[in-house]
Amino acid sequence: MRPRSPRTPLPSAFTRLSWSSVLTQFAEQVALVAVPLAAVLLLNADAAGTALLQVAQTLPFLVLAIPFGLLVDRSSPRRFLLLSEALRASTLVAVVALLAVDALRFEALLALGFAGAVGTMGISVAVPAAVLRTVPRERLVDANRWLELGRSAAFIAGPAVAGAIVALGGAETAFVLATIGCVAALAVLARTDIPARVVAPRTAAWRGIGEGLRFAFSHALLRPMIVTSFVFNVGWFLLQSVFVVYALDRLGMTPTTVGFAMAVYGGGMVIGALLAPALAGRLPLGAMTMLGPVGGFAAALLMTVTLWVPSPAFAFGAYLLFGLGPVLWAIGTTSLRQAVTPVAMIGRVSSVLVVATYGARPVGAGIGAAVAAGVGVEACVLLCAVVFAAQLGYVLLSALRRVREIPAAPPENIVGPARPVRSGGADRLGPARNEGGL
Repeated sequence: MRPRSPRTPLPSAFTRLSWSSVLTQFAEQVALVAVPLAAVLLLNADAAGTALLQVAQTLPFLVLAIPFGLLVDRSSPRRFLLLSEALRASTLVAVVALLAVDALRFEALLALGFAGAVGTMGISVAVPAAVLRTVPRERLVDANRWLELGRSAAFIAGPAVAGAIVALGGAETAFVLATIGCVAALAVLARTDIPARVVAPRTAAWRGIGEGLRFAFSHALLRPMIVTSFVFNVGWFLLQSVFVVYALDRLGMTPTTVGFAMAVYGGGMVIGALLAPALAGRLPLGAMTMLGPVGGFAAALLMTVTLWVPSPAFAFGAYLLFGLGPVLWAIGTTSLRQAVTPVAMIGRVSSVLVVATYGARPVGAGIGAAVAAGVGVEACVLLCAVVFAAQLGYVLLSALRRVREIPAAPPENIVGPARPVRSGGADRLGPARNEGGL
């Protein structure tokens, strides 16, 4: 067991950054509920239309994340966050204005949804770089725990509040609330002091992007983060794509109990964030991080039990673990990613994780749709367990499992692959130096 040391408060700059993140996440969750409801209730959109909205709101993460990562590395994270939040706020203001004059059309909602997602994606890429510039390395786990706790709370409160507001005051009121959240986040960010970027030699954009990709995929810690995140999300969205049908038809659940399962998932996220300090004080960082893939596999196994014992209780237990595990994974891997990546490259490396996470979603959903249509939803549940077994087996064989604590800071001119560094008899994985320089 590692000894506990007194904790001083996190820097005020991070406190403001974390509050702006909570407001942003809350506004995003409200908007994610309000957009499809507005499309259906106000614009008479059909299933194909709501699917197009989903594409518009996820496409920026796939096609723009890596170029945006390069921009974060070459600019001020504070400026990038402000511009991204301003873009999100302006799209919501535009929706509210169009609704006010009864001029909103589906095409406009589609375009504004895409533009708002660009802002959301920019924030997702820039926040890890901002955290690395505002928090001491030894406090990264604490900082990321608070960010995950805020995200979990927004994940629970946002949809619930949005649904109630739409029912009572209409989709227009929900968009007003989301706009207020974005503007408040923008105001907090404006008062947040984030140190400027590390000055690095400029290269052609394609060379800069290639440098980031090579570093991420050759690093002994970053590569398993990328692969595991991708496979985990394939399995998760494979299940998500068929769960409602499976729960209603096979488990005898109602729409209310399906909603309760989603709430249990959010509760698991909160529990994970609350448990993180105790686990971080008692377990090596790698072992705490492994609880994410382990929890995902345990949840998938619990869901397969419902094939023989169709009880909603097992589904609730599975969703609790599905929420708890990834939060611990996110806290541990985000802290490690920030610690082992040179500051001048953190935007590009973070963008690779964004692409892996969001790129897995349509892949998992597509596999779920194909298997359900060809074999049945029961086969999807079994395949989900196989996918989660694969991600667990892979990550347990990786260097992530052996990490005991936050590694030493990498030199800023590192571009080569990682290698193990022995220190005091314990494995501390650090990047290898590129002797040729940049």
